[in-house]
Amino acid sequence: MLGLDDPPYRTLELLLPGSAKEPLPSPETGRMPEVTRPRLRLWQVPAVVPSVAQALHVLSEHTGTATLRHWAAVAGFAHDLVRRGRVIPQLLRSPAPSPFEAPGSSEGPGPAEASGASAVSGHEDGMAMWTIPRAEALARWRPVLTGADARYFRELTLAMPPACRTGAAERAATDVLREAVDAFTDAVVRRVLTEPLVAVPRTPQERWLAALTGPDPACPDVPELRQELAGWHDSVAAAEGATRVCFRLQEPADTDDWRVELALQAADDPSLYVPAERIWQGEQGLPGRPERELLTGLGRAVRLYPELDRALRVPQPSELWLDTPGAFGFLRQAAPLLQAAGFGVQLPRWAGRTRLGLKLTTRTKAQTAAVSQGFGLRELVDFRIDLTVGDETISEAELAELARLKVPLVRVRGQWVELDDRQLKAALRAVEGGRSGETTAADILRGVVGAAPWEDDDLPLLAVDADGVLGDLLSGQAERRLTPLSTPAGLDATLRPYQERGLAWLSFLSELGLGGVLADDMGLGKTVTTLALLVHERASTPTLLVCPMSLVGNWQRETARFAPGLRVYVHHGSGRDAARIGGADLVITTYGTAQRDLDTLKTHEWHRVVCDEAQAIKNSSTLQARAVRSIPTGTRLALTGTPVENHLAELWSIMEFANPGLLGSRSRFRSRFQEPIEARQDEQAAQALKRATGPFILRRVKTDKSIISDLPEKLEVKEWCPLTTEQASLYQAVVEDMLAKIDDSEGIERRGLVLSAMARLKQVCNHPAHLLKDGSRLSGRSGKLTRLEQLSEEILAEGEKALLFTQYAEFGTMLQPYLAQHLDRPVLWLHGGLPKKTRDRLVDRFQHDEEPMLFVLSLKAAGVGLNLTAANHVIHVDRWWNPAVEDQATDRAFRIGQRKNVQVRKLICAGTLEERVDQMIERKKALAERVVGTGEEWLTDLSTDELREVFELTAEGVG
Repeated sequence: MLGLDDPPYRTLELLLPGSAKEPLPSPETGRMPEVTRPRLRLWQVPAVVPSVAQALHVLSEHTGTATLRHWAAVAGFAHDLVRRGRVIPQLLRSPAPSPFEAPGSSEGPGPAEASGASAVSGHEDGMAMWTIPRAEALARWRPVLTGADARYFRELTLAMPPACRTGAAERAATDVLREAVDAFTDAVVRRVLTEPLVAVPRTPQERWLAALTGPDPACPDVPELRQELAGWHDSVAAAEGATRVCFRLQEPADTDDWRVELALQAADDPSLYVPAERIWQGEQGLPGRPERELLTGLGRAVRLYPELDRALRVPQPSELWLDTPGAFGFLRQAAPLLQAAGFGVQLPRWAGRTRLGLKLTTRTKAQTAAVSQGFGLRELVDFRIDLTVGDETISEAELAELARLKVPLVRVRGQWVELDDRQLKAALRAVEGGRSGETTAADILRGVVGAAPWEDDDLPLLAVDADGVLGDLLSGQAERRLTPLSTPAGLDATLRPYQERGLAWLSFLSELGLGGVLADDMGLGKTVTTLALLVHERASTPTLLVCPMSLVGNWQRETARFAPGLRVYVHHGSGRDAARIGGADLVITTYGTAQRDLDTLKTHEWHRVVCDEAQAIKNSSTLQARAVRSIPTGTRLALTGTPVENHLAELWSIMEFANPGLLGSRSRFRSRFQEPIEARQDEQAAQALKRATGPFILRRVKTDKSIISDLPEKLEVKEWCPLTTEQASLYQAVVEDMLAKIDDSEGIERRGLVLSAMARLKQVCNHPAHLLKDGSRLSGRSGKLTRLEQLSEEILAEGEKALLFTQYAEFGTMLQPYLAQHLDRPVLWLHGGLPKKTRDRLVDRFQHDEEPMLFVLSLKAAGVGLNLTAANHVIHVDRWWNPAVEDQATDRAFRIGQRKNVQVRKLICAGTLEERVDQMIERKKALAERVVGTGEEWLTDLSTDELREVFELTAEGVG
């Protein structure tokens, strides 16, 4: 399960809540605890206890529980610290044996799941989460946690699930986390340093250096060295306190005199800033002894910035004066060092932003508005390259003057600009080279998005001025400027104006041979827009659509509904037949099947490959992401509501699928965009990334008034969910049992049997545990719950709220704790057993709390009389089959006071009773208004053969 060969097993003594007989099950198992007043007790628990290196591997592949997700975040933090060089070597005395270490073992415990709890424990001497070799001392790499890193460490401490510290000895979360960060950091450095630091160690000091690489940290103890290294660590760690010294660089008005103001700043509230001058005047407002903190901090800072010594020659230092070269040295060298060491640094707004760069201007030979009028990537365009500073274009004469001055910080047209020799040389090369000429639109596009022939790392492209269709594409405005494509013949739907523009944009990219990312908000119709594209193109070769298994049925039904002329083949399951691919217009498969059948899929000619829920390939190194990228095709399309969920590497992975190579290699993307934006909030890098990706990403949001005006006030969507194998087995057993009984019954008895069977089938569709009532786990056993999790994650990621209606109070009681644990967001639960005060308190919280959340509601208890307009999503988890009742429930959100469009989703299990009753209602609207309004009892009047047709499970319903 964890992907470990011969995993080490142990029995650990953990402190867990429980009864006198057994510990409580983890909330993530889905089992409901029966103990009303649990107590913490010691339990002997079997556990998988990997080494640190094994733990890092496990955490890179498995993040399914709260504790695993937390330790994965800690491991990621350690990787980031090592990547930025925030580590120092240490010599530590070997601690006493860990109480968790098995005699003679060579590997010790690490973060692991044991009975739903993390088997992470420790020892007061530190590093005892992991096996400690017996030796005099240990060579270790330890992280340096100051500044932003120290703040993130505190955030990780606060976010630590209680199960992460269930060891027999009660320990503070800070101690447990520090031990884990230390261990992970040491392991990551050893993995990076593949070559020994000393080839043949002879002295004790050299043996310490040698022990800093490789798997064995054991070495002799050298007290003098250990004390020196400890002093180094302590001096670095001392940078983090209640206050910190801050340096503010102030630019001159019209002289060459720069001032660095010295100050104290509250570490947890940077807005609390007191200049040194006011501190010496006795001003209060900061904790501790400000005068002493200021001098102590300045004493540490001078080691990093020796120039500061000039300011410390007076009893009460408050400022440091610099000339322009000195100011440049502070900007480029001192400021980063001081910030990394935990000091505050405040720089002018232009610092790191206003720089020398290039501006590209292009003009098309003939003004054209659309591809259909003849514009293509082979068309010739005129171009010109200019040098710019900020928003200003500078001439060759001004550049020559800058080169003559040979100063690194100059004022150009009222703006201070940082220059260095490399930038000036690059600018001079640009002037000497071809600054204007004629080239193809394809060359311009590649130059702007990827690596331009006129651009290098020292002289980036800062601005683009392009006209016509190319300008629309590069500016990300093509969707707005292109002539909308009307609903194509053969599409049984009427596209809304924004969908017509989206169709034109997709067709535009396709004719240029480019891929795209359709990243519209959930509910804006990515599915129907994609189907419209297929109908519009009528390609001679099929389109391959890859999606999660839970959406296969939805695509199949939506295609039959909106594009019945398309020939559809679902390539999934044991009966898949690759020979049928050639005869289809649309081939639907899952990510797992695409990975397994990769060789087969690569032999076919595809017009396009579409990835739905493209966040499934956000990790570029996974097998399924690599598999999907390797399928040859003409163009590609990614569909996702969340192109970036956690970090920018996800965007690169999705874009690498849509347009391979366009953003450069993964390493170039990291250095050019990801690191500057994520680590330094580099505005220019962010703008460059937006410029590079804008042409290929179309994202419309529901808050855009131009989109809202085109949307209905209430949009209803049916979500088709497959049954799991377990659900299908239970479903069939209930049907067979019912049919065997009703043949020999009649009247009230027969009606009761039908209603009872129908209720049981609906419970199976919800979840096996709902029918069995055995308190078993919820995760991974229900197609409907899987889809509910996906929808809930998307809604919460958008910062919005949702109402989840169920007619079963017992199912709501199961859902609420599970979703709260799984999503790590508030999930409220309102049912008929609550007193009015509690109901009112829940409604008030939901309506007025700004935090995104879910509200699970009993249909009977909350279907009428409540105002819940804070939600703009309504999900009917199970169906009542009375449209009036469902509409009344929906109207809790869709009513006066609602300012957003309401998305209503009805979850329906494909191939089951739920689907066929829905079909009957759709076919016979008039009949439904008359008989379905009486509830579900009309079904009891059907004959046995009719009931068999309604209730029996079809093959397409099994996932």
